[in-house]
Parts: sequence; C-alpha cells; structure tokens
Amino acid sequence: MPVTVLVPDEDGERALAGLAGVRPVRYTWGGPLPPEAAEAEVLVPGMHRAAEWGGLLGQLPKLKLVQLLLAGGEDWIGALPDGVLLSTCRGAHGGSTAEWVIAVLLSVYRELGNFALDRTAQRWNRHTTDTLQDKRVLIVGAGDLGNQLRRRLEPFDASVTMVAMSAREGVRPVEELPELLGEHDVVVLMVPLTSRTRGMVDARFLAAMADNSLLVNVSRGQVVDNDALLAELNSGRLRAALDVTDPEPLPPGHPLWTASNLVLTPHVAGAARGLQRRSYAVAAAEIARYAGGELPHNLVHGEY
Repeated sequence: MPVTVLVPDEDGERALAGLAGVRPVRYTWGGPLPPEAAEAEVLVPGMHRAAEWGGLLGQLPKLKLVQLLLAGGEDWIGALPDGVLLSTCRGAHGGSTAEWVIAVLLSVYRELGNFALDRTAQRWNRHTTDTLQDKRVLIVGAGDLGNQLRRRLEPFDASVTMVAMSAREGVRPVEELPELLGEHDVVVLMVPLTSRTRGMVDARFLAAMADNSLLVNVSRGQVVDNDALLAELNSGRLRAALDVTDPEPLPPGHPLWTASNLVLTPHVAGAARGLQRRSYAVAAAEIARYAGGELPHNLVHGEY
C-alpha cells in the first residue's frame, strides 16, 4: 500500500506525484480534512503553526511523520503525539538566506543606504567607503545556512571562522566564543532556537564584540536580548542587521524601529522567488526516504 501524504496545495501534489510508494492527498485549510486523513502517515502542514493544527492532529490516527516546509522546527517540538517524527526543510533556504547576508554586508560597508539618502537630497557626496574585503566574519552555527554563507563570503576575500556546539574539522567549539567575538568584524547568528540559544546574545556577549563590529541575526529573534542590543546600538559602539525580531511582527512604537545603526527587514532573508519549489524538493526527498523505509535526513531530535 502506498503511503498517504496530506499536502496543502497543488505544488505539493505535483512535487510528490511521481514518488514511488507515495499517494499525495490535498486538503484545504479551514475545511474538513478529507476522508483519506484516516490513513495518512505523513502531514505537510504548510505555513501553519503547530498551535493552529491543535485538535486536528487527533483526526490523523496513523500519523507517523510531520514534514515541514520551513527550516526551523522549534514551534512543533513537544506538540506532536509520542512516536510521530518531525523533519524540517533544512537545505531549501540556505542559499537565499546567505545571499541576504551578503547583500546586507555589501550595503553597510559600501554605504548604499547613505548614498540613497544623498540622492533624495540631490547631494553629490563622493567619498571613500569601507569594503567587505579582508573582513573577519564569525558565523555562529555550522549547519547548512552557515556553510552556504561561508561559500559565498570567501570569493569576497573575507576570512571566515565557524562556531558550533561541538568542535570538528574547520569548526570551533562554542566554548571559545568569548575569545573569538572580539577578534571579528562581523558576527552572524545562524542557530536554531533552543533553551541553549534563547537569549544567548546578551549584554555580556555584546560587550565582548569589537568596537564598530556588526551583529547579523538570521536565526530567531529570541536569540538576542533586545534591551542589551538597543543599548549598544544607540551608544554607537555596535551596528546590527536583523531579519528576525522578538516579537514578530514588530509592533508600531517598538524601539527597534527607530534604533540607530540598524538595518531591519521583516523576516524575508529566505523569501526569494522559487522558495516553494526549493522547499518541496527537500520535502519530497525526505518523504521518499520515509516511504522507502529509511529515516529522513532532517529529523528533529528533542531540542535540535
């Protein structure tokens, strides 16, 4: 019998249609689940959060795997019945997210924002800018995102140091962070949100960064202590680029809107054309592994 997979859209149906041993069944969000839900072993929940599914999961008695279209799975940890596997879409968003980081670094160092303001004021302000060349970049997180960014930074003649929870070839252990922070011009956060990373970037972390260095966050807003960061930004000692905030969306009147030395975007680093296609390519490969009796590669184990 083929594995029944519930998918939220036509893209999902097309992506899974050719997989051996897989039967994609489309559901409509907000409506009743199709009768095939009683046999479904795999659920692709689309962009809806675990809390939104709530009691609907109880209508899937044979559920064995939730396959996300997102790289982050923290919202689903602890929300699934015992024995149900959770797999993320790691690998689909790394390229576009790394591209966003490169764009931000080039914009900051080449002062593109200031030149845009000069144009608005019709002011010809020719001057020398900084450069990404020879910058020392510390990437905190050595998964797909970190490696994608490293590959794109090196052609710009930037030097890259990578840090992860445990050391391995080419990767330094997280215990060395306090010493490494002050030796780098840029610190890029590319970590999942866990109890260890929540609030990791606090006043002590920021104080260890070099003067005029740049903090870039493309992980989750909760990794950074807002008050500590705002104090450093408004003092002028540090700069930052944030694609994620806490809370999201950022409400009117929040001090991050008017903070000095800050580039801010609304969680769009991975949101580039072709996102859905790339996401389903990873999801299809994970579901094919499951249907073939293998474990998916992107499984989330507890606090991943």
